[in-house]
Amino acid sequence: MSEGIHRTAEQETKGTKEDKEARAAQEAAGVEQTGVSGTEPPGEGPTGDGDTAEPSGDGRTGDGGTAEAAPGTGPADTDFINPLRDAQDRRLPRIAGPSGLVIFGVTGDLSRKKLMPAVYDLANRGLLPPGFSLVGFARRDWEDQDFAQVVHDAVREHARTPFREEVWQQLAEGMRFIPGDFDDDDAFEQLRSAVEELDASRGTSGNYAFYLSVPPKFFPKVVQQLKKHKLADAPEGSWRRAVIEKPFGHDLRSAEELNRIVHEVFDPEQVFRIDHYLGKETVQNLLALRFANQMFEPIWNRSFVDHVQITMAEDIGIGGRAGYYDGIGAARDVIQNHLLQLMALTAMEEPAAFDAPSLLTEKLKVLKAVRLPQDLGQGTVRGQYAAAWQGGAKVCGYLEEEGIDPSSTTDTYAAIRLQVDNRRWAGVPFYLRTGKRLGRRVTEIAVVFQRAPHSPFDSTATEELGANAIVIRVQPDEGMTVRFGSKVPGTSMEIRDVTMDFAYGESFTESSPEAYERLILDVLLGDANLFPRHQEVEESWKILDPIEQYWATHGRPAQYAAGSWGPAEADEMLARDGRSWRRP
Repeated sequence: MSEGIHRTAEQETKGTKEDKEARAAQEAAGVEQTGVSGTEPPGEGPTGDGDTAEPSGDGRTGDGGTAEAAPGTGPADTDFINPLRDAQDRRLPRIAGPSGLVIFGVTGDLSRKKLMPAVYDLANRGLLPPGFSLVGFARRDWEDQDFAQVVHDAVREHARTPFREEVWQQLAEGMRFIPGDFDDDDAFEQLRSAVEELDASRGTSGNYAFYLSVPPKFFPKVVQQLKKHKLADAPEGSWRRAVIEKPFGHDLRSAEELNRIVHEVFDPEQVFRIDHYLGKETVQNLLALRFANQMFEPIWNRSFVDHVQITMAEDIGIGGRAGYYDGIGAARDVIQNHLLQLMALTAMEEPAAFDAPSLLTEKLKVLKAVRLPQDLGQGTVRGQYAAAWQGGAKVCGYLEEEGIDPSSTTDTYAAIRLQVDNRRWAGVPFYLRTGKRLGRRVTEIAVVFQRAPHSPFDSTATEELGANAIVIRVQPDEGMTVRFGSKVPGTSMEIRDVTMDFAYGESFTESSPEAYERLILDVLLGDANLFPRHQEVEESWKILDPIEQYWATHGRPAQYAAGSWGPAEADEMLARDGRSWRRP
């Protein structure tokens, strides 16, 4: 053992400190995957909740529980314990083992602006294996070098981390492009050949994730083609996974049918439904805020909380997305997935552990306990933005946008009031709202507390004293604000609201990764903690479907000026409850 340690020390003297760290991260990834593939039963990879199969013996690492080989040796020895590693050491992050990513619809905006830059950023941070492979599939007459140039340009423009030529060259060697339509059998045969070639040349070990960055109508066709050409079948000791972008159907019936088709090809634990909001640091920090601290949880209930407001506002219109957006609307596009997920995380009980099954159990309890307003006309509002001045420019209304039917009833603004019928939240309303062409781009969760039952200061100046609140800022300016009353310096007892602010950018030296970085890495690791399961998707549609059905038969959306904070009807909805919307 001492000779192995000495040999490792000699090797680590080569190169700069940065090169050593990157090399160590990449070597660890490859070695750990070898240990896993040699111990898993046929056809099974890491389980859906992120736990990798453990070999017999005591060999463990600090980042996933897999056996690790001694430096310079062959396959992992399950009885070997690396004396240089500590289970509590967090300096070496979780690293993906040998694997590849196939992106369908690779020429779209999502792929160009988010997915490909995220892959590069992961490689630049040493979190991908040296042989990682990226395969693009789209209807373009490109060669491999054309695809590599497109990825290069996307990385240069949108990557979060600095561009490094050596990282790019290593990544580019594993890039392939397959031209073809989704019903083109020859193209899928080429894809299978490319996967087999990359297994041999790059050492991907047959581990592939298939990212469906395509319109929802193509989901069934793509997964059926993967099954037909045996791409969904993992070789012995390897894994295959499917990544699906929202929307997951347009109502409960279509979501159930989509889940049925997908699960005929991939097991439920192999399917990763992307909700990029769950990959944001601030959303994950909501769980840490509640369950890692003693000071918040005792007051996180109906005895102290007056109401909760969850807002996702955009200051832009639909842009060039008329073909997708018209007929979908704000409620289906945002409330059904993003906002109901944020609500579930805000209202859920403490999970038994931070793993996918435990989180699913608690989130489902919340979604199943949601109750709609008895009068949907009084408890819901939909709207469309109208022409107005915004940001110093005259902008057109939704019905004047190119490609939109002038008689369209699609909502660009939606607000709903929900209740959670359980002991913790009985009687506490949750107000959810989203819209385009609003005052500013912001996503936040505001937990507003009840006023003090008695105030001895009412006879003094307390006009500027509002309700206490904890506000979690999801984007932008990620962080948290606590609002409370304080005395103004002076001779009189004047009390007004003040805030205590926590910002990620000021409290940590490391910048927050993009959501897609975290989520793509979790897919490659098989960690499903941050991915909604099909049960959550279907429960969310059960909540939204009655609202959409009511809107379809009751009038037209209310109008609101672009640049405002929504229609007057939304303000009236809260005023009837004696409350008002926060101004983010």
